[in-house]
Amino acid sequence: MTTLYSNGRLDGGATALAVDAGQVTWLGTDYPGQAADTVDLAGASVTPAFVDAHVHATSAGLLRTGLVLTGTESLSDLLDAVRDRADTGVLLWGHGWDETRWPENRPPTRAELDAVAGGAAVYLSRIDVHSALASSALVDLAPGARGAAGWSVDGPLAQDAHHHVRRAALGSITPAQREDAQLAFLRHAASMGIACVHECAGPDISGADDLADLLARSGDLPQVIGYWGALGEPVPGVLGQAGDLFVDGAFGSRTAALHAPYTDAPDTTGARYLSARQIADHVVACTEAGRQAGFHVIGDAAVTEVVAGFRLAEKVVGEEVLAAAGHRLEHLEMVTDEQVDELARLGVIASVQPLFDAYWGGQDGMYAQRLGDRAAALNPFATLAARGVTLAFGSDAPVTAVDPWATVRAAVEHKTRGSALTWEQAFAAHTEGGWRAARTTGGRLAVGAPATFAVWDGAPRTSPRCLRTVLNGTTIYGAR
Repeated sequence: MTTLYSNGRLDGGATALAVDAGQVTWLGTDYPGQAADTVDLAGASVTPAFVDAHVHATSAGLLRTGLVLTGTESLSDLLDAVRDRADTGVLLWGHGWDETRWPENRPPTRAELDAVAGGAAVYLSRIDVHSALASSALVDLAPGARGAAGWSVDGPLAQDAHHHVRRAALGSITPAQREDAQLAFLRHAASMGIACVHECAGPDISGADDLADLLARSGDLPQVIGYWGALGEPVPGVLGQAGDLFVDGAFGSRTAALHAPYTDAPDTTGARYLSARQIADHVVACTEAGRQAGFHVIGDAAVTEVVAGFRLAEKVVGEEVLAAAGHRLEHLEMVTDEQVDELARLGVIASVQPLFDAYWGGQDGMYAQRLGDRAAALNPFATLAARGVTLAFGSDAPVTAVDPWATVRAAVEHKTRGSALTWEQAFAAHTEGGWRAARTTGGRLAVGAPATFAVWDGAPRTSPRCLRTVLNGTTIYGAR
């Protein structure tokens, strides 16, 4: 049964497209056949739908009803927000604080948090989600946190200590709350013109049950492609053992692994969690099993370890087989030209987040505070693209907003000269690149291609509002 979408604006001068059995069957201006149904687009623009190549659905969805701290301007703002929302009978889940933007330039202590929490369990992840504030009531639910790597008697928790309290916080979420959070996130993504998301799950991030529930969601929702960030055997239903399989942490929490110390904390070079040998063994095992491998990697010492690991894996499976596997790296922020060439040669896909640069780049941003002059080399999108590395854009929600047009614009308006992409490159990275990162094709409107597109109330470069999102011919957002 053919549906004709007419009176629209598409690339190449087309004004209409016909869809049947989930595929585009015609593009043009004067449909020659008979359609069973016609949708008048009233002059709206039509583009391929977006793919968000890195999300955490439950954590992002919990913020639809949780405590959003991205707008806090001081330490006291955060404490006031907790005081207003704390309930001793319910876990308070919050996210988004960034002490580098506050005049105090420090997070609250646990004693200060307890004073406003009133005995409630409180979990407040930092903007990068690699450390968190936890009230004493929550720490009591996670006794393994005390003494673990990253433990602090009175400050934010990082590394393994953070994983313990996050698991305890997630364990306090009821199945109904999880369902509400996941559906809220997926519906919001669809409303932003996103037809597919890559869920980057793992034992220290969300859990196997959380991922299984997400993958089982049905109805008019974006497609979910699952990744499991752990060594060893994968959980059912995932495309690969990739995503947030941590080689290191993040700059904001000073856990990204560096060769030289942090500029603002010369006593630390961050944390590295995997060796080149472990990375190689994982890549070989995944390659031989036909699964995608991948890693979270940010700092230069971590990137060095990853490249060394891929070179070791190449000696086992060979360059051609390794390059055809389409393995992926998440973030890849601090990479040299030589390393880019190696990754391109080995067919590695870079899943990157341009809003990181918009949030923290520039001479006065958090990157410069943490790294000094080294910050200017971060997120070299133009170099990656020019040397043949496939880019796939994502939000890392809840770390940055689910806002595809803002993401494209951030890549085009990169704060470092020479690192920006063209508009066409950036849009392709948020559409075609996302499908390629999931080992499939998509992201173009052409006869025979999947009918996966979005309809907008204005020209694409104006950051228009989404009117309709269609996945394989089914409307998942907007008028049906």
